Amino acid sequence: MILDTNALSAYLDRTPEAVEIVSEAHGLAIPVIVAGEFSFGAAQSRHREEYERALERMLDRCAVLDIGIETARHYAAIRLELKRAGTPIPANDVWIAALSRQHALAVMSRDTHFDLVAGLRRRSW
Repeated sequence: MILDTNALSAYLDRTPEAVEIVSEAHGLAIPVIVAGEFSFGAAQSRHREEYERALERMLDRCAVLDIGIETARHYAAIRLELKRAGTPIPANDVWIAALSRQHALAVMSRDTHFDLVAGLRRRSW
């Protein structure tokens, strides 16, 4: 299962429902995009060091999904599908959706716009 930024934050903030889902997952993955978004948020926080340490612990525990040419092809296909349907979503989330398709993994997120991506399974809490 891929963790979106809001899922990673909920888990690290010990939101009970998010902790339960993550604890039951058979495998966890964090896209580099999510690591970047989380790092950006942490850099602006008064709890920066705590969040950075928590992210490092999660990165050690999870597969980190990088973007490659196969991901780029999925990105282009998804973006075109969404454009044709008149339902664009944020660019970073298109990359996350592309990784989801590439690796056939569900995305844990509260962002309902992931539901607009054909074939993507979203898990919420």
